[in-house]
Amino acid sequence: MKELEIKVKGMVCGGCENRVQNALKTIDGIEKVVANHNTGIVSITVKEDIDKKVIEEKIEDIGFEVVKED
Repeated sequence: MKELEIKVKGMVCGGCENRVQNALKTIDGIEKVVANHNTGIVSITVKEDIDKKVIEEKIEDIGFEVVKED
């Protein structure tokens, strides 16, 4: 198991959190997702090695912006 944290812009309520969580749970290998609109952080537990880019693309597909870390 591996833990990932992704910073996301645009989540403003619990409904946004649910949208992100439900979308990411459709990706094979994702065990747990916790989105927090107050911090803008999505914490993800993955079973296997998943390309972070796949997760970021899914978040952007549903209308949120992933904050890229330099």
